[in-house]
Amino acid sequence: MTALWELATEVTQVAVRNPMRTGLTALGVFWGTFMLVLMLGFGTSLERGVMRSMGGYATNAVYMWGQGTALPYAGQAPGRRIVFRNADRALLEGLPGVALATPRLQLGGYRDGTPVRHGDHTGAFQVMGDTADFAAVQNVRFVSGRFLNPLDEADQRKVAVIGREVERVLFPDGGSALGAWIEVRGVAFRVVGVFRAQVSGEMADRQESSLHIPLSTFQHVFHTGDRVGWFALLAAPDASGEEVQEEALVAMRRRHGVHPDDRQAIGSRNAEKEFAKLQNLFGGIRWLVWVVGAATLASGVVGVSNILLIVVRERTSEIGLRRALGATPASIVRLVLLEALVLTTVSGYAGLVAGVLLIEGLALQIGPNHPDLGQPSVDLGAALGAVGLLAVAGLLAGWLPARRALSVDPVTALRTE
Repeated sequence: MTALWELATEVTQVAVRNPMRTGLTALGVFWGTFMLVLMLGFGTSLERGVMRSMGGYATNAVYMWGQGTALPYAGQAPGRRIVFRNADRALLEGLPGVALATPRLQLGGYRDGTPVRHGDHTGAFQVMGDTADFAAVQNVRFVSGRFLNPLDEADQRKVAVIGREVERVLFPDGGSALGAWIEVRGVAFRVVGVFRAQVSGEMADRQESSLHIPLSTFQHVFHTGDRVGWFALLAAPDASGEEVQEEALVAMRRRHGVHPDDRQAIGSRNAEKEFAKLQNLFGGIRWLVWVVGAATLASGVVGVSNILLIVVRERTSEIGLRRALGATPASIVRLVLLEALVLTTVSGYAGLVAGVLLIEGLALQIGPNHPDLGQPSVDLGAALGAVGLLAVAGLLAGWLPARRALSVDPVTALRTE
């Protein structure tokens, strides 16, 4: 213990002897660690924000809709519009790998709003015709009430589930919309649920500015017959979204008389594939952050190594005297390595603490409800990884100066002065 204390005291004296040199050397390691922590924290923030924007939708969903044919087939000219029907649901749910198929209709176009009225208040919102199963595709959090249920559809009930933005516009006095009647194209619907989105940003605004009525009621009161706008399919746990997408496209092309090679007639989107792309993207970003952070830290380590080479040169006579008095090579190496290790770990740990404090402060500023970003943080594994990297960096920084110290000839060193 006494020997260790003496060694630590000696290392401290060497560092204090030239504070300017020690401070500038430590700054490089501090800055490298500080930047690594910041990049990790902001990478986490960006990833959480993007993943939260998709958090309200099933990641194993496949969406399909009819378009216009591009190739002639079975005596039919190109340009024919493909229209899905209620009966297509049974076909899709019978496919292997499909756990659920739910149809959907919408008044107007993709982003078009339909006038909805309550008393003297009117707003333009997206009006959707859905089944109870759509709750498994689009996950929302209910402020009050419930979602559609099978009885609503079976009895063609005139009920509606609305987003909280719809409630805010139609009920500006702050009263609850639950149980109230709203009017869509002259048809009255009773509000049975009010929800808020689980996602964020523009997608959340679009969800909360929509209202949902039973598909059967929609088809009846708005005279759409058995037409369906699009289907949402959920892949079974043992099936991939890509397999489900391909099987469904083949089956629907066959059912609607579409050429097998016509890729335009039926549109589709694979949420699982998009989610996997995002995961791969952020995986690459994490690796890039570590590479850039390690490179920045390496530049500081090179500075530490260069400074220690200068220190060894300045202390040539001291090292020679130690060797002449019987100091072992291991003790000389241990001294130089400890100097490097202390310099890198202390300055690196300071950078780690400063980075974490800044990240925590920014997390309080951003808050949990930022529309685009999640709260930045650095997990324990990353912090431990950074500490381990610092220890390795310290040993690498001291290895070359230690070898230089070992190469000092005692006789020649004593003649240096």
